[in-house]
Amino acid sequence: MPDYQAPLRDLRFVMDEMLDYPGHYARLPGGEEATPDVVAAILEEGARFSREVLLPLNQSGDREGCLLEGGEVKAPRGFKEAYAQYVEGGWPSLAADPAHGGQGLPHSLAMVLNEMVCSTNLAWGMYPGLSHGAADALRHHGTEEQQATYLTKLVEGTWTGTMCLTEPHCGTDLGLIKTRAMPNDDGSYAVTGTKIFISAGEHDLAENIVHLVLAKLPDAPEGSKGISLFVVPKYLPNEHLPDSDGNPGERNGVTCGSLEHKMGIHGNATCVMNFDSAKGFLIGAPNKGLACMFTMMNAARIGVGIQGLGLTEASFQNSLAYARDRLQMRALSGAKAPEKVADPIIVHPDVRRMLLTQKAFAEGGRMLVLYTAQMIDIVEQGTDADEKARAETLLGLLTPIVKAFLTEVGFEATNEGVQVFGGHGFIQEWGMEQLVRDARITRLYEGTTGIQALDLLGRKVLMSQGESLKAFTREIHKFCQAEEGNSELAEFVRPLAKLNQEWGEMTMAIGMKAMADREEVGAASVDYLMYSGYVTLAYLFARAARQARAALAEGTDEAAFYRAKLDTARFFYQRLLPRTRAHKGALEAGAEPLMAISAEDFGLGFEI
Repeated sequence: MPDYQAPLRDLRFVMDEMLDYPGHYARLPGGEEATPDVVAAILEEGARFSREVLLPLNQSGDREGCLLEGGEVKAPRGFKEAYAQYVEGGWPSLAADPAHGGQGLPHSLAMVLNEMVCSTNLAWGMYPGLSHGAADALRHHGTEEQQATYLTKLVEGTWTGTMCLTEPHCGTDLGLIKTRAMPNDDGSYAVTGTKIFISAGEHDLAENIVHLVLAKLPDAPEGSKGISLFVVPKYLPNEHLPDSDGNPGERNGVTCGSLEHKMGIHGNATCVMNFDSAKGFLIGAPNKGLACMFTMMNAARIGVGIQGLGLTEASFQNSLAYARDRLQMRALSGAKAPEKVADPIIVHPDVRRMLLTQKAFAEGGRMLVLYTAQMIDIVEQGTDADEKARAETLLGLLTPIVKAFLTEVGFEATNEGVQVFGGHGFIQEWGMEQLVRDARITRLYEGTTGIQALDLLGRKVLMSQGESLKAFTREIHKFCQAEEGNSELAEFVRPLAKLNQEWGEMTMAIGMKAMADREEVGAASVDYLMYSGYVTLAYLFARAARQARAALAEGTDEAAFYRAKLDTARFFYQRLLPRTRAHKGALEAGAEPLMAISAEDFGLGFEI
């Protein structure tokens, strides 16, 4: 079975030394509760729960999967008991508003815990993970009555939530949905339709499941402008019946029609959900459901990026342990373990290439997530209007990068993990192939990489006339200016400054081409996103290198840790950052190579 140790030292480096989380928390209203001792206790207990409770269920949950009987779904053995421990420990309420039963701690702390959960049992983590998004949507857009009915239960974890968007004939193009909501005399709505790919749509972990469903009213405008959002519970809370007590009551007209047979995440119930005149309640204004749902979708996109990070870390840790132990051949420069029959494979350059790729993406991804988490804290809890506006701009820019870049490189990292193991990586018992299968979905759900790329380049950058990008590139420019005289950082600062300038120039060039042909945006978008991800990580690795240099200069008994941080930053700059050249060349080729061939000519040479 794969092993896992939470990377607490690296977390402390990023949080405390690089990003000054103690000072960040002290500036947040209520953040004074997140003292260093409290944070340390939360991280250590989260690490223990993830390793001791969730990790042992990961492979068994994958093998066993979920079972559908008579419309009811049973999660794999042990999942329900683990969820009960999770609720008893108060984890669902960690970052929730005290007004709804939460602990009021910063959202970033919950994101750190999420990485540990994703590293140890991604399928299990999706059950409580979706509840946070549902709670956010109700907190921002629900009525006081809806919040009183559903939000406290979601926060305490006795109920879980879902997000019901996709239908058999439409995924990203939600304007095509066919689910309908007919008004009832009592002010509720009868919701009818079928939704597919609904994660945690039906299960036995919680008392009730709160579905947030996109549907159209009878007089709705065509397309995405006619979408409304409804809360449709599995059991109708007794608030909607006489003599209310808030507990689950009458069974609603929503059932699981089938379970999807999937490549991975077998321990999570991915359901076809049938709504048959199910009683639902409108959230927000009519025909404004997509805006409400984006609150949930943006939170989910960050969460999926963290899934990519968690799987990267898990793959790296197990690859490293195997590479230190597995004996094969001798080093080209001579035996490194002459007392053994062969050298451990970690001595071989190509194995080191794979390990360092995983290590760089894990450490760089962690820096990106924690940097973004600070923006979320400020947006949610900050009091300075200018600071909140800046954080919201950066968060909008970084969300598609977190989601798409970290899942793309996460899939690469898990594949490298299988490669490190060789033939053993292809065998189920080692657990490495499961990481690949689980990672594959992260590039698809909550918006594919292509959709995230269009969001980044088309909506966030070009539609803002580049202002969102400028907010970030100005920060990078100030960093480079401040460090341009530091010879010890020149190996990082000089290439970063050039790429930062090129980023802006390249964006302007794409915008100019798009004025003549809108297809240029779609043709450039994925390469643009990947380029953006590498430059973003380069900025963060440069900051990490500065911090490591400072620690070494001051003197430390952890010199090996800081030297390794510098070595990883150098590897990223010298072996991974050059990928920006290929992405730049591809996007500059434009739309013509993609659009020149006709749809009919794709299949010449065979018959379909």
